[in-house]
Formats: sequence, C-alpha cells, structure tokens
Amino acid sequence: MKRKITLFIAAAALSGAALVAAAFGDTSSAAPPQASKGTLVALGKTALGKVLVDARGRTLYLFEKDKRGKSACYGACAAYWPPLLSPAKARPGSGVRAALLGVTRRGDGKRQVTYAGHPLYTFAVDTKAGQTNGEGLKDFGASWDVVSATGRAVEPTTSDSGGAGGGYGG
Repeated sequence: MKRKITLFIAAAALSGAALVAAAFGDTSSAAPPQASKGTLVALGKTALGKVLVDARGRTLYLFEKDKRGKSACYGACAAYWPPLLSPAKARPGSGVRAALLGVTRRGDGKRQVTYAGHPLYTFAVDTKAGQTNGEGLKDFGASWDVVSATGRAVEPTTSDSGGAGGGYGG
C-alpha cells in the first residue's frame, strides 16, 4: 500500500513539474510575437510540381481577375475560394522568398496574404494536402491558377498557352 501511495505522489509531482515547465516554456517562447502570429506559406509537392501551400499543405491559388494586388473575390466566390488570411506578415517556409510575401486589406478589413503582388486563396474542394482541383478553373469571371515559388501562375505543359515557359511557370 505504501508503494502505491509513493508511486502516486511521484507521478503527481512529475505531472506538476511538467506543467510548470510547460508554462515557463510558453512564456519564454512568446518573446518574438511577430514570428508566431503570421500565416505560414511554404512549398509543397503536387502533381504539378512544387507549388505554394498553406500551413496544412493545401495548394494556394491566384485569381486572374484580381488587379493591383486587390482581391476581386467576395461573397459566394470567397466561400468556394477562401482567401488566405493572416493577422500579421506571413512567414516564409523553405523555398519561399520572404521579399515576395505581403498582405492586402480586403473590403471587410481582414488582411489577405499576397505573393508577388497576387492575393492568395485556397480552394474548398481541395480537402487534402497536395490536391490541385482548382487549377485552370474559370469561376467567378476569370481563371484560377496554382502559384509557383517565383510567384507566377503554374501552367501545365499540356496547356494551350503557346508560351515558351515550358510548363510550370517557375
């Protein structure tokens, strides 16, 4: 019986110590608040090659109707093509150029992440990392394209674009 009580007390003490360490650890890691608040933009692998993705690995798109860094996607459009929002400057993942990341104010005052001047969006039908179901769709008045690390639209090699880019825009 004494052994069980001793084990119980030891387990409780270890749990308490772990909670205290976690609490102090959180306080010390909060020193750079700007770094932890921004939305992550990274590179992820898809069937179209390496493209921009959000923190969950979901593909990011640009909307060709957007002009001068301002979103033209609101209401029903934003329900299908949710804007990538960030409370602070977005954080670049590996392979993403920090100098190309920015934010733009939406009509509702929220801050939308931009890359190379393009407001970024996810696609509601892309439910898993690496999916590119929105590539090339013409919804809400213009085309939607996956974004390369250079900030250009990804154009599959089978497209009719006729350009000399050779495919993936990057």
